[in-house]
Amino acid sequence: MNNWSRHNLGDISESCLGKMLDKEKNKGSFHPYLANYNVRWGEFDLINLQEMRFEEHEHERYGLEYGDLVICEGGEPGRCAVWRDNAPKMKIQKALHRLRVKKGFSFDFLYYRILLASRIGELQKHFIGSTIKHLTGISLRQVEFDFPTEKEQISIASVLRSIDKKIELNNRINAELEAMAKTLYDYWFVQFDFPDANGKPYKSSGGIMVYNPTLKREIPEGWNATPLSKITPVSNQSVNPVNYPNKVFRHFSIPVYDATKTFGLEAGETIGSNKFTVKENDILVSKLNPWFSRVIYAMEEEDLICSTEFVVWRTPNSSVKNFLYMVATSPQFIVHCTQSATGTSNSHKRVNPGVMMRFDTPFKEEIASALGEKLEPMIKQMVINQRENTELSKLRDWLLPMLMNGQVTVK
Repeated sequence: MNNWSRHNLGDISESCLGKMLDKEKNKGSFHPYLANYNVRWGEFDLINLQEMRFEEHEHERYGLEYGDLVICEGGEPGRCAVWRDNAPKMKIQKALHRLRVKKGFSFDFLYYRILLASRIGELQKHFIGSTIKHLTGISLRQVEFDFPTEKEQISIASVLRSIDKKIELNNRINAELEAMAKTLYDYWFVQFDFPDANGKPYKSSGGIMVYNPTLKREIPEGWNATPLSKITPVSNQSVNPVNYPNKVFRHFSIPVYDATKTFGLEAGETIGSNKFTVKENDILVSKLNPWFSRVIYAMEEEDLICSTEFVVWRTPNSSVKNFLYMVATSPQFIVHCTQSATGTSNSHKRVNPGVMMRFDTPFKEEIASALGEKLEPMIKQMVINQRENTELSKLRDWLLPMLMNGQVTVK
């Protein structure tokens, strides 16, 4: 780090806090804006964008340009992402800072440096507030980091950015695969336009529909309203990893799922309590509110275990498993679990496994199996991509501190 120099953010960038949301006082035309919840580490969630009025003279002050860092003032102070023209005419609300680096500095390098600072607690000394923490504009400008030359900044950031771009690509592929799978499931088991004996869509081609009092809707003739307990058994087979202290288990836990949607590698001696065993055809469904959408699709691997906060559906075969995966991720099933959960508070509510398995779904085994065969390559590719993302994230996180302190150099 001999050629690195120390600068505070106020010297190397221009920053601005977003506009106050005031429906009575704000004037101008409506434009979309980012709020705190729209900003994630390294990315933006643009699904639930809101709009407010901006006047002509405010567009430059509150507008975003390619390369701007958007940084959370509160919530998780310092959480940020680089704006890359993700959507047109975007503005920012008061809960966010817009930081625009000056010539000679890399916005990507600065993003990764802030990410590291947040992870190692380096940013916390700049927060204000005894209970609810904030990163004010004044404090943000006082944050100091060491910077190499601009060329080195770009080289370092490009290594980390290449990993994140691959993760982003996998996420886009998974989003498209998930949308395709949901469309197919909806087409066959909600609209009932699965291929009939002549290869034509059943309902649209005049297939006979019969009212079902359990589901309170029409379903194809010969189908049943079937509870999940009649389609798949629940496995309570367990193991105590403490009895195998030196064995490394692939452990699906709620915290690991939240971070990676896959498993963590843990030695038996560190796990400490009974866990369910997991087999190749299992689906793991969370019984915790409000996360009933946590659904894990197991693959063929050794020494898989999971938290007892999951219900293990031990499906009879892979085709039915794929159908059941779509049921478990459907809005109807999530509503059933949410309404059936009990407990003293929302964060501690659980659905009883027996109640979960009473969920009724339209079912005919041969159609479910046929759908499952079509879903197989989509779902398995989603799982493969997610696991690749986990490994890529580990690589990025391993490189991050070494690149940012000059321990590893990039040619």
